[in-house]
Amino acid sequence: MKEYLLKKICDKSIAVGVIGLGYVGLPLAVEKAKAGFKTIGFDIQKARAEMVNKGQNYIGDVVAEDLQEIVNSGMLSATCDFSFIKDVDFIAICVPTPLNEYKQPDISYVESSAKEISKYLTKNTIVVLESTTYPGTTEELICPILEEGSGLVCGEDFYLGFSPERVDPGNLVYKTKNTPKVVGGVGKEATEVIAAMYRQVLESDIMEVSSPAVAEMEKILENTYRNINIALVNELAMLCDKMNINIWEVIEAAKTKPYGFQAFYPGPGLGGHCIPLDPYYLSWKARKYDFHISLLEASAMVNDKMPEYCVERAGKILNRHKKALNGSRVLMVGVAYKKDIDDYRESPALKVSEEFQKNGAIVDFYDPYIPSYKYKEKIYHGLKTIDEAVVGSYDIVVITTNHTAVDYEMIAKNAKAIFDTKNAMADIVENREHIELL
Repeated sequence: MKEYLLKKICDKSIAVGVIGLGYVGLPLAVEKAKAGFKTIGFDIQKARAEMVNKGQNYIGDVVAEDLQEIVNSGMLSATCDFSFIKDVDFIAICVPTPLNEYKQPDISYVESSAKEISKYLTKNTIVVLESTTYPGTTEELICPILEEGSGLVCGEDFYLGFSPERVDPGNLVYKTKNTPKVVGGVGKEATEVIAAMYRQVLESDIMEVSSPAVAEMEKILENTYRNINIALVNELAMLCDKMNINIWEVIEAAKTKPYGFQAFYPGPGLGGHCIPLDPYYLSWKARKYDFHISLLEASAMVNDKMPEYCVERAGKILNRHKKALNGSRVLMVGVAYKKDIDDYRESPALKVSEEFQKNGAIVDFYDPYIPSYKYKEKIYHGLKTIDEAVVGSYDIVVITTNHTAVDYEMIAKNAKAIFDTKNAMADIVENREHIELL
C-alpha cells in the first residue's frame, strides 16, 4: 500500500477529498487543486457547495481568480453527497470543533464526518484529520469509527493521521501554502505517506512526528502558549491602569530586547477559531487523568472577564463626564476578532456589546468589513458609515478592533469620549485628553 500510494502521489493521480469548506478547508482544497490533484470538496451547507461550483469565493485568504480557474478547469468541484468519498484516495477532515455551552469539547462534526467516511471508505485510502482537537481523538475516536463502519483495518487497508491546520486569517505573509506543517500518522508508514502528499502541495517544511497524539498536543500547545501570554498582558494592563502606567509603552520598551521576549498585547478578550477554544480541549482531557492545568485555567479566567472589565472601564469614563452607563449611547468601532478581516467568530466585541446592553446602554457598531452579525440567534445590523456628526452624537466611542480602514483622526476630533482597547489611536499625538487606553 505504501509504495502504491507514494507512486500515485508522485504522478498526481491521487484524487483528493476535503470535508468542510470553511476557513481551513477551502484554502486547502484550492491549494491541492492548484498543485495538480483533482479535488472534491464536501460540505453539509448546500449554499457553500453551490458557490464553489460557480467559482464564487467567500473566504478572504483564497484568491478569487485562483478559485475561478481551478473550477473552470474541472480540478475542483463541491458536493453535499458524501457517497463520492468512494472516488477519492486522500481525505482531509476540516470541520469545526467548537465548545458546547459548558465549555466542553463538541466533536460532533468530527464524529459525524468519520461516520460518513466509513460508509464509503475503500482500500488504499489516506484519511487525515486537520481539525484542532484534544490529544487522542485520531486514535481513540476516528480510528474505531472508520474500522467498524468500513470493515477495513487501519495500517493494513488504509492510512490514518493528524496534521493540524494552521490558518491565520488576514496574515499577509503566511498562508496555507507556505506555513510549515506537522504530520503524525498511525504508524511510521502512514506518517511517511501523508507527509509525502503535503510536500507535493505545499511550499513549506513538513515535520514528521511519532504519533497523532504528539501532533494533536503540539497544536494545543501553540494556542495555549498564546492564551497564557495574552492573559499575562491583560492582567498587567489592569494593574497598570491602577498604577497610572501605559501598558502599551511598557510592551514597546520590552520589545527592544533582542532575545527572551515576544510581544503580546492586551485587548477586550480573545477571539477567533483557536485561541479562545483550544486550551479548553486540553483542560478537559487533562481532567480525565485527574490532572488540572492550573496555569491554563487561571489564564482562561483572566481572558474571559476582559469584556466585563472593558465595560466597567467605559462606565467609569462616562461617570467622569457625569453620565450613567444606563441610557448612554455607545458606538463600538470594530466587531471582527482581529484587524482587517471580516471574521467575527468568538469575537470579544460581541460579548462587550452584550455586556453594555445588560447595563442598559444603547449600543451601535461600525465595522467596514462586517455590515451585520449573528450572535445568540439574533441579527445585529451596523452603521453603514460614520462621519463627524454621527461620531459626535454618541456619549462614548469604544474601539474594539483596530481596522486600518477606519479614520481614527476624524473620530478623535469629534468624539466626546473614547475608550481605545486596541491602541488604534497610537498615531494621534495631540489633544488626547479625551482618549483613554486599556
